Amino acid sequence: MASGKLLYAQSGGVTAVINTSAAAVIDTARRHKVKVYAARNGIIGALREDLIDTSRESASAIRALAHTPGGAFGSCRFKLKSLDADRAHYERLIDVLRAHDIRYLLYNGGNDSADTSLKIAQVSRELGYELACIGVPKTVDNDLAVTDCCPGFGSVAKYTAVSVLEASLDVASMAQSSTKVFVMEVMGRHAGWIAAAAGLAQRHPDDAPHVILFPERPFDQADFLARVKATVARVGWCTVVVSEGVKHPDGRFLAEAGSRDSFGHAQLGGAGATIAEMVKRELKLKVHWALPDYLQRSARHIASKTDHEHAWAVGARAVELALDGHVGRMPVIKRLSDAPYRWKIEVADLTKVANREKMLPKSYLTRDGYGITAACRRYLEPLIRGEAPPPFAGDGLPTYVTLKNAAVARKLPDYAI
Repeated sequence: MASGKLLYAQSGGVTAVINTSAAAVIDTARRHKVKVYAARNGIIGALREDLIDTSRESASAIRALAHTPGGAFGSCRFKLKSLDADRAHYERLIDVLRAHDIRYLLYNGGNDSADTSLKIAQVSRELGYELACIGVPKTVDNDLAVTDCCPGFGSVAKYTAVSVLEASLDVASMAQSSTKVFVMEVMGRHAGWIAAAAGLAQRHPDDAPHVILFPERPFDQADFLARVKATVARVGWCTVVVSEGVKHPDGRFLAEAGSRDSFGHAQLGGAGATIAEMVKRELKLKVHWALPDYLQRSARHIASKTDHEHAWAVGARAVELALDGHVGRMPVIKRLSDAPYRWKIEVADLTKVANREKMLPKSYLTRDGYGITAACRRYLEPLIRGEAPPPFAGDGLPTYVTLKNAAVARKLPDYAI
């Protein structure tokens, strides 16, 4: 592979540890004397030639980046189509890369980002530009194929389990004269990994969560209401965790809002509110519901140490793969054992990752479909283990970094997307 600069970009929904991968990329590249540019707002920034020179950041800033949530360089939801359909975009991208002597491209994201990485790897070859394009795994949904787990998931899983545990203690203390049913909606469009993580809070049969609604299992209203009613009668209250992607038996989302995002995904608008209203209307019980939304994926203060280590490892390995001339590959996590938890980084072809979704195995759901099995618990528990907290300032708030994000001088005409 010819020498040149490395371009790093973030894509899709951010996580508590995506910047950990970014810090690992920059730190590893610096040790190899390779300059790193970042695309502002993902592939959109690359197309617009809106690039950031990370060499302007101090070593201490990059260290702080590793414990800062959000996406430090900006992310995006933008899907590149085929070469025939989006030829102008691809040609512009190659023009930008060539103008800045960028020979390594690392795209940090989930399913759609893996697809974009694969397309860029293929198209750059077709257009005669030597480019090592590597995907860097990231998604709170934990639905990437091949890899045992996805950086970003362990921290949202920890946040979810802790939040269900703590909120349920609150509900239990007030149930005699107040709320009888607490509903918490979590992310997860097609795969119920985050919902499953809530099950870690249940250490005994009558502990919360009492009911988990997974997207892998069609929603049965009568059965669900009977379960809630029986739980309230037995325990005195009930905690329900519902994935945003729960569907009716005919495949319709329980809370489809009727619009679509830029990737073509249906916009979901309130499975938790729908379930809460149903319980209130049909069972005449006092209900409270909550939507953690961005809180669950940005909670760096309670990030999993395992997740932090995974995120750093895939970022560092992605650089090594690029510098070794790999094209269309992705570093992935391979589990070696549950107890003690041991893992290593392997390499997968993006063709085996892009456009595939890893769903919850049937063996991870209890027979009634409302809880997780011991096998699921064995898989999940190591992923939330350990703490990797940010430093806290004297005012009691965490100390997060804001990078300079100094712009690289443009060399090409403006480009409209």
